[in-house]
Amino acid sequence: MRRVKVGIIGQGRSGRDIHAATMMNMPELFEIVAISDPVPERRERARKELRCDVAADDQDLYRMSDIELIVNATPSHMHVPVSIACMQRGFHVLCEKPLARWTADVDRLIEVSNQTGQRVAVYHQLRFAPAFRKLCDIIDSGRIGRVVQASLSFNGFSRRWDWQTLQEKNGGNLLNTGAHAVDQGVRLFGQGGQPEVFCLMDRANSFGDAEDYVKLILHGAGRPTVDIELSSCSAYPGAAYVVQGTHGGIKGTHGRLDWKYFKPEEAPAQRLITEALQHADGTPAYCSEQLTWYEESWEPANEREANPYTAAAESYYRALYNTIALGEPLPITLEEVRRQIRVIEQCFEQNEAFASKHRKSSGS
Repeated sequence: MRRVKVGIIGQGRSGRDIHAATMMNMPELFEIVAISDPVPERRERARKELRCDVAADDQDLYRMSDIELIVNATPSHMHVPVSIACMQRGFHVLCEKPLARWTADVDRLIEVSNQTGQRVAVYHQLRFAPAFRKLCDIIDSGRIGRVVQASLSFNGFSRRWDWQTLQEKNGGNLLNTGAHAVDQGVRLFGQGGQPEVFCLMDRANSFGDAEDYVKLILHGAGRPTVDIELSSCSAYPGAAYVVQGTHGGIKGTHGRLDWKYFKPEEAPAQRLITEALQHADGTPAYCSEQLTWYEESWEPANEREANPYTAAAESYYRALYNTIALGEPLPITLEEVRRQIRVIEQCFEQNEAFASKHRKSSGS
């Protein structure tokens, strides 16, 4: 089994603590051969920790011909131009989320990918989180019937004051943590077609000018309603997932899921009655019945699954290895990500106060 040789642009929290750390735990699949970062201390740390070549400028990284894959861990507003530059110089790309702010930028990335033959993967690793995979398995089994509503809450209470709170840097909860929630929400909405969007935004605890509260509803004819909440002012965050179905439902967190359902074939036979209901003695009756409920639960099977971010990261990277080394399809395609970015774009269109400073198009 050959190893994929990787370069990483950026050694901040994402480039170092997520991507480098994950690949260092998978040495049979990946070899980090170089990083670039403008901060001298980060370069020196990478030289010692990763034992790889270092560069102060991306251009020097591009000249290292043995690299196959470049991880784009630059700040959010640089994702599109850096990804394009990587492809045009002959590298496959793994780009951090959010991929882009505008669908026009995604279209440009698709165009360059087709022109160069280079792949662009997007780091939506939480699609591979054990709890979310189990949630999808339960839904796909049909056990809870048709899904009427799926609620996703990526909530907590926090105050933030870094660059991720600035609109001009493509910061804010929607483009940051919300990119994962919208990715999962679009998956639950279903394949094909663009959902209708309703969105409200607010700035509560952010020290910058970007939003840190988002209420987002996805809906469409014949589709489940998907309720997404992203809040930095939720002192009682509660369940991450609540799914309502015609035969039951699911609730849970990243560490535990519970679901209950009845079996239609075991339920009492009913028919519509338009006159007033009454008991055998003629007294008024309420419309009720006894259903046999089945209850099940899921918890992580091992220590690896107990950390959803580590488990998701490793699963995503294994799928990415199969793409780069074995020619398998991308774990998440650009076309899938485009649906998600269009949802985000519509959210900002409906909340002008949080849209004015975002750059219109950063593609080049």
